[in-house]
Amino acid sequence: MRTLKIASLLVLGISISCTSSKKDYSKWEEYLGGPERNQYSTLSQFTLDNVTELKVAWSYSAPDSGQMQMNPIIVDGILYGVTTTVQAFALNAETGEEIWRFGDPIKVWHSTSRGVAYWEDGDDKRIFHSIGPNLYAIDALTGEPITTFGDNGKIDLHTGLPENSQDKFIVSNTPGTIFENLIYMPMRLDEGATASAGWLRAFDTRTGELVWTFHNIPLPGEFGYDTWEDKDAYKNTTVGAANNWAGMTVDVDEAILYVPTGSAAPDFWGGDRLGANLFANTLLALNARTGERIWHFQFVHHDLLDRDLPAPPNLITVERHGKKIKALSQTTKQGYVYVFDRYTGEPLFDIEEVPTPPSTLIGEKAWETQPIPVLPKPFARLSSELKEDDISPYAPNREEVLELFRKSDKRDYAPPSLDPVLLFPGYDGAAEWGGAAADPDEGIIYLNSNEMAWIIQMEEVEQKFKPRPLGVSAYQNSCATCHGIDKKGNTQSGYPDLTDISSRTSKGELLSLIETGKGMMPGFTQLPDEQREAIVSYLFNESTRMSTPSDFGDDVPRYQHMGYNKFLDSNGLPAISPPWGTMSAIDLNSGEFIWQVVLGETDSLKALGYPQTGTESYGGPVVTENGLLFIGGTKDGYFRAYNKWTGELLWEYKLPAAAFATPAMYELNGKQYIVIACGGEKLGTKPGNQIIAFALE
Repeated sequence: MRTLKIASLLVLGISISCTSSKKDYSKWEEYLGGPERNQYSTLSQFTLDNVTELKVAWSYSAPDSGQMQMNPIIVDGILYGVTTTVQAFALNAETGEEIWRFGDPIKVWHSTSRGVAYWEDGDDKRIFHSIGPNLYAIDALTGEPITTFGDNGKIDLHTGLPENSQDKFIVSNTPGTIFENLIYMPMRLDEGATASAGWLRAFDTRTGELVWTFHNIPLPGEFGYDTWEDKDAYKNTTVGAANNWAGMTVDVDEAILYVPTGSAAPDFWGGDRLGANLFANTLLALNARTGERIWHFQFVHHDLLDRDLPAPPNLITVERHGKKIKALSQTTKQGYVYVFDRYTGEPLFDIEEVPTPPSTLIGEKAWETQPIPVLPKPFARLSSELKEDDISPYAPNREEVLELFRKSDKRDYAPPSLDPVLLFPGYDGAAEWGGAAADPDEGIIYLNSNEMAWIIQMEEVEQKFKPRPLGVSAYQNSCATCHGIDKKGNTQSGYPDLTDISSRTSKGELLSLIETGKGMMPGFTQLPDEQREAIVSYLFNESTRMSTPSDFGDDVPRYQHMGYNKFLDSNGLPAISPPWGTMSAIDLNSGEFIWQVVLGETDSLKALGYPQTGTESYGGPVVTENGLLFIGGTKDGYFRAYNKWTGELLWEYKLPAAAFATPAMYELNGKQYIVIACGGEKLGTKPGNQIIAFALE
């Protein structure tokens, strides 16, 4: 880690104030509640005593259905959100009546979206909404594009990226972050060898013009360039990404932008990107106006396990030795929480570089150590802690599961291998994109955790090219990692069976889906039209011409990932023992846990009378100043309220579909509401299309 002290901050034009104005936590005008991303409200009509009296105040049914991850925002009595096909909408926040809806009436996009951003200057009120690779500026009151922004109301998010990223897949799942007259856009990119460069850029909210760029993969002469052994890495030929996809946080008082980044690409095989790989897996503190680096911390060196930072950090105040410190906390997929002085980047709990296992793959160099905080202790179990007794007592095929467990590498940070590695917490991590809620002035955070193990394994790629039908080659290069060589997918892991795809969709619809992506599947815009068409033909059991080496180039990696496979029993349930999901309250003043409870139920086991197991969850909690914690997110489809001080469950409501989204809280005409999107579809749940608001009668 490299830090610049307060004197250096002054040189960058950032004045550090000893006190700041009291934040207004009574509104929800930005993603996750505000620029501090604390998912916190001071509204107090809902109490520990009356929360059981909450009723549905209104509901809105979108015209489409499926996964919705969006966190609504509410401005001047209007609720803004996004449907499952990425159509932005505005609703009367008191009644749920639709005011306008914006989307492409011809080309339907299926990529998930977590919401929109709002900006105003006097009577100029704008919603910023991304569809595919484009960012639109929309009149907040009418839903019409603002034609003076960019090209007739939109800009292409490829703008400012290197030339060889211009045809590569880009969407923005997470709303942009706005500070003054700048908007910073997260980007979701391909995670393979064809990934775009993940450069961070600031655009003017009025014109759409590019204002500044930060090179997440440094250029020659820039800090961090020497952390890549391939000195041409910045040219984005065989590596890319290190992008921010989870969103950002702003210290508005001090004009500091905090940017958590993802892994370098390609995932899992790092032989083509040796080195520590700054600024991948890093928290960057940047001057929000200029993009200059103030400090940074890298959480994973030379990441081989897809340990990208999953959520924006929380800006909080903690107390040490009687002194108040402006701090920042960052959750991780690994199950650790890191706490820093937000101005200098100094850790507030010791962080040790702990030795980690070497790679056994030829040409790979796993980093020798990884940074582990002494406190807080992990909020999820780690693979190294699991013993044979931790195999699920509910597994019908327990011996078969035990056999795989015994032969899997269970060391923490064990790199991918030709033998199975037990990745726990798994690919989707302990923490996820829902983020942590926080009592900002008390230094306490609240976060849900997944407890799902996955099996990671590599296979060697034959270097000699084998002629075969183009459809087979293109499918195996681009699709087989998720959907399998046999096209049967892995429905328990969320990857559908494609063997009968021709009976469920048309060739044209499938071709469009391959280009645009769906849900968490990326679009394959970088593939030539002929290859996309060949994949469709292959899936429809039609013949294609034989492929040649020139179809795919000469840069074939020595190893490839064998697919995303959860560690499950024959019933499709986690093969480790419960709990499979938890909710924790952690005091970051001391680093100690206040409480941890099981989150969610497994319906099949509950029906048999077994104790609460917990479930995987996506979407985060909301906490109130007066003692409540609300969360949906669980596979069982309930919306729950807890006592934030004790973890006691106070109320639960069965939603029409699972709500893999973070709720929002607001007040309108003297009445308090909490609203959540119920889209389902993820984790095999039924799809939904409703936005539901709750209030007291």
